Amino acid sequence: MFAGRSWDDWIARYSQSHQNRINQITHSFGIPMIVLSILLGVVSIFVGGLWPWALGLFVAGWALQFIGHAFEGKPPEFLSDWRFLFVGLRWWIAKMKGRT
Repeated sequence: MFAGRSWDDWIARYSQSHQNRINQITHSFGIPMIVLSILLGVVSIFVGGLWPWALGLFVAGWALQFIGHAFEGKPPEFLSDWRFLFVGLRWWIAKMKGRT
């Protein structure tokens, strides 16, 4: 699935498209918002009533991603390779740990 590349290779390539400070900030907020929205969406199946929050977080998180890329001047990596949808979360975790 990851074409014989290590996670470090994927994150390094992802990082190349996320050099602009504003893009990094929007991703630092947008990525966890998207992840939380997915978790809330799953929980809302069983609990109900949370889907408006899930939808709002999902839309706002993705809006932040695209705003950041407007400042970066580059399209999101996932538009050329869908696997980058999974790399973003790993990049965020590495960034929060100070590894990028």
